Amino acid sequence: MTDQQKTELEDVQTKSANGKQGEGGENGAAQPPELSLDSLVKERDELLDQLKRSVAEFANFRRRIDLERAQIRELASRDLLKQILPVVDDLHRALASVPEDEAEQPWVQGVRHIERKLTALLERSGVSPIDAVGQPFDPAVHEAVATEPGSSQSIVVEVYQTGYKLGQNLLRPAMVKVGDRPEETEKPVA
Repeated sequence: MTDQQKTELEDVQTKSANGKQGEGGENGAAQPPELSLDSLVKERDELLDQLKRSVAEFANFRRRIDLERAQIRELASRDLLKQILPVVDDLHRALASVPEDEAEQPWVQGVRHIERKLTALLERSGVSPIDAVGQPFDPAVHEAVATEPGSSQSIVVEVYQTGYKLGQNLLRPAMVKVGDRPEETEKPVA
């Protein structure tokens, strides 16, 4: 606002305060429009509505960002856990192949200790092994890599590689051999 406009506005306001209201005033400047209570209330309501919308949009934004962060953390942890599983498998195989006469050697005990720590880490992270032997074949959690010839291929009879779940989600399917349920032999009652 220029100095001349400020002076004109002050003159108009002075005349209004003194009760000398004229349409054009001395120098022909127009008076500022009168603000009514209704127009002020309407403007206030519009501003409050805009503020409420902005607050709601920000809350939705924050919620969306928190959800995306949680999903990114879950994906990152899932990838890391998938990379740990082969190491756990190797430790299981190594411990299974230790000769009985060397089972009490310190290095074997050390490997067992490492295997227990990794297994505990997986459990704390929500990873659980898939129980497969003797279970009905489920292609959602089992990957059949071998079958018994002439069988119905409906039951898991052997596990080649343990499968794992992360919570309720599949982390890695179990590699299995499918066949028929082994028949139970009845023992004669004596």
